[in-house]
Amino acid sequence: MNPSQIAKAQAFKQLHHASKILVLLNCWDAASARVFELAGAPAVATTSSGLAAANGYPDGQHITRDRLFDAVRRITRVMNVPLTVDLEAGYGKTAAEVCETVRAVVEAGAIGMNLEDATEPPGVLGDKIEGIRELANRIGLPVFVNARTDVYLRQLGEKDGRLDEAVRRIKTYAGAGADGAFVPGVTDSATIRRIAKESPLPLNVMLAPGLAPAPELQALGVARLSIGGAAAFAAMALARKIAQELLTTGSYDAFTANPPIPHPEVMKMLSAQ
Repeated sequence: MNPSQIAKAQAFKQLHHASKILVLLNCWDAASARVFELAGAPAVATTSSGLAAANGYPDGQHITRDRLFDAVRRITRVMNVPLTVDLEAGYGKTAAEVCETVRAVVEAGAIGMNLEDATEPPGVLGDKIEGIRELANRIGLPVFVNARTDVYLRQLGEKDGRLDEAVRRIKTYAGAGADGAFVPGVTDSATIRRIAKESPLPLNVMLAPGLAPAPELQALGVARLSIGGAAAFAAMALARKIAQELLTTGSYDAFTANPPIPHPEVMKMLSAQ
């Protein structure tokens, strides 16, 4: 295994145990990844929804595996910081199938991944994580497995029981070898504090309306904040606004209010690798 990739994997894991919360920006292509890196991001993640949209697909593992792997290669080619990839459910039903996906994204340059349980029993994701851990040991790369539970995002079960269920799942995934716990959909600060306290793994939450700012999340015990598809869809919203304005009034106010990065700067940021 490439020593540089090993170093990136080790550095990425350490970012989850630092005194400062890891604000992990989610890119959707090579250019956005490079923009985030140059803005000072110590690591970058992909957004499954944004990356799928950038390639002409809806979210939910509709993008082909080959297109996903190619996107990861394009991103890691222009980046120096660690990249972790949102693999959704792993593009496979069995641990063996998921490990094939993981091996491919690692070969494309990634050092970590998100894997979600969706509506499956926790044992399904647990088996996948165990398989990935064995693969990681064989290839000599300490890949970061961020286990995502969708208890809050999909509002599974009774509301009063979701906290206990989320913690139960996190502990299952920790026992299987996960490195982090991702609980999207939770925004209540008191609930986040309790999950962070009871989780044996560094806690990752996702940007959503009502979520406290990063410094407050850090005080609650959160180790990592992800933005999901927010930046990708914000960029799409601006593109739509520019198009609608030009096609209706023919004016350029959207450009004036949101000045583009100058062409020479973009060329420089993508040719400096």
